[in-house]
Amino acid sequence: MTQDAASVPSGIRIDTSKPHPARMYDWFLGGKDNYPVDEEMARQLLTVDARGRDMARVNRAFMHRAIRWLSAHGVRQYLDVGTGIPTEPNLHQIAQQAAPESRIVYCDNDPIVLAHAAALLRSTPEGATEYIQADAREPEVILERAGKVLDFDQPIALSMLALLHFVGDEDGAYELVAKIVDKLAPGSYLVLSHVTGDFDPEGAAKAAAMYKARGLTLRPRSRDELAAFFDGLDLVEPGVSLTAEWHPELGEPVPVQGDDPIPGWAAVGRKR
Repeated sequence: MTQDAASVPSGIRIDTSKPHPARMYDWFLGGKDNYPVDEEMARQLLTVDARGRDMARVNRAFMHRAIRWLSAHGVRQYLDVGTGIPTEPNLHQIAQQAAPESRIVYCDNDPIVLAHAAALLRSTPEGATEYIQADAREPEVILERAGKVLDFDQPIALSMLALLHFVGDEDGAYELVAKIVDKLAPGSYLVLSHVTGDFDPEGAAKAAAMYKARGLTLRPRSRDELAAFFDGLDLVEPGVSLTAEWHPELGEPVPVQGDDPIPGWAAVGRKR
């Protein structure tokens, strides 16, 4: 284990028998809150695409740019599902830097994220940040708990970054997004980033097989399949784009290996 066990509060049970996407993502970002099983899986994925660390950093940079864009367009409430282990600056820090009164609810199903709730909950006095422990496949639970902090009669940005490729079609990926979006007020936004196999179908299939062998799901989706999550919403320009190419002017460029595109799509859509 690369994490200091003393930093995990007593009573929190962490399953170290199989890798978890949040902890693998932490390893790719150079964090220490992961276990040997996570590192082993992450290193195996690097044999399929050596740019795993680049993918994580590019996705993180997209989050920063998207939140800056949303803040500039008046969004003051955020529901971030699939939060992951905190890496500064986190979503609430970007949002509250732009608008201190912003209110943020984080949601994740990995108990290790709960162990970092104190870092997630450092809010400005004017705003609020809260953390709820729930699975993305339980939208009713998320809505009920988030409603204690967020005003669903006012616009909310629903953020699901690098999350939905871990939810298969059979687990209702499209339905769970629709259930939450349906409860959002007009003027709300959906923010997604997603792994794709569009550029390397064979590599994507190998990665999915690695996940399946460990009892996990990886469901890369095409550009059109990502766009389908935004049915009924108005896509913000430039629409569905490569993750690194969504409003690059809002952040510093992320240096990556090689000239091939990082295989991920991203988009932001507005509810009418």
